Amino acid sequence: MRNYGLSLLLATCAFAQADYDLLLKGGHVIDGKNHLSAVRDVAIKDGRIAAVAADIPASQAFKVVNVGGLYVTPGLVDIHVHVYAGTGERRSYAGDLSVYPDGFTFRNGVTSVADAGSSGWRNFEDFKDRVIDRSRTRVLAFINIVGAGMRGGKFEQNIEDMQAKPTAEMALKYKGLIVGVKSAHFAGPEWTPYEQAVEAGKIADIPVMIDYGAKRVERPLYDLLTRVLRPGDIYTHCYSGLRGEQDDTKGPSKAMIEGRKRGIIFDVGHGGGSFLWRVAVPLMQAGFTPDSISTDLHVGSMNAGMKDMLNVMDKFLAMGMSLDDVIVRSTWNPAREIKHEELGNLSVGAPADVAVLRVENGRFGFVDMYGARMDGTQKLICELTVRNGKVVYDLNGISRQRWDQLPPDYGRQGNARWDGYAGYPARRQQH
Repeated sequence: MRNYGLSLLLATCAFAQADYDLLLKGGHVIDGKNHLSAVRDVAIKDGRIAAVAADIPASQAFKVVNVGGLYVTPGLVDIHVHVYAGTGERRSYAGDLSVYPDGFTFRNGVTSVADAGSSGWRNFEDFKDRVIDRSRTRVLAFINIVGAGMRGGKFEQNIEDMQAKPTAEMALKYKGLIVGVKSAHFAGPEWTPYEQAVEAGKIADIPVMIDYGAKRVERPLYDLLTRVLRPGDIYTHCYSGLRGEQDDTKGPSKAMIEGRKRGIIFDVGHGGGSFLWRVAVPLMQAGFTPDSISTDLHVGSMNAGMKDMLNVMDKFLAMGMSLDDVIVRSTWNPAREIKHEELGNLSVGAPADVAVLRVENGRFGFVDMYGARMDGTQKLICELTVRNGKVVYDLNGISRQRWDQLPPDYGRQGNARWDGYAGYPARRQQH
């Protein structure tokens, strides 16, 4: 008994002194920033990436998870979502049309999102208190140029409420949390929303994201992309086909070509009404690939053609994009676009936000905004998600021990060094 007790004590001390909290061992790492696509181990310590190497001894880690045969990527970064939920406002993206992020992120490998203009300067702080500060997902935001935010027609068409100065002041007050300015759904002929958004972006030194609203001959897409927007500004819904994205041959229009040459960023923003196979396929075949992949997640889109982040990524696999290219457009590229280059990569010292994905082979169908289907042979499944160094989602229990290998009277498993739900509810994580 004495020897057993001594052995147990020594083992406990060894684990306590382990170099790493969590080791993901044997997976195929895809890290676009570091141009890495190979089998590597990923070690995590104190919420940060501590090492990425070919063979890190398991003895150096407090917790080891075997991820052989799976893909290990940075936590996915979705820069177009609507998560200003909980206000009770009907038919509003500052209300009932938004979703709470934590229910839709971790199960898809998403660790960071940017709300795309659901709030403006008048209600951003309510959004921050109601959702951002209470979410385990890292929630960032594009602030709407409309002071009242994305609350429906009478608000979103109100030019008088589109003001650069107070928008920029709010963005500067929450610098880093507010990552851009958004204009959306405008139906009028005026340039005011876009000019005011760009002015706010200049003052706050952040990019602008444009949902171009209704197509108007008075403000052609060519002028938006070559005159009004700046290099680094973002044109979302780039495969909608609703605003002049294609020319007569169905390839990319001159506006799109010249915009890309000028440095405009093209984002997917799938949504419930902004992605068509008859637009995306010919543009992709012509070499016009997106800079970033995003969902435009809301209660309508997630129950229609767009299911979730992985579903949108699957669609680009179905169109022939390589897995490495899909991953970089879902991690490192969007992180750079919103000027958060600490995200979307697995560099040593980066926040330990990690997705572990499985590629399932078979026969699958993927649907666009009008209900047209494309068939594909690959589908991404999220097996494990790590946020700030802690496991927050584990589909098949790969981080867990079998029940029949535990003591007969076992209790709650896990340890706060690696388990995000040990002692849940946990304290709010820092953004």
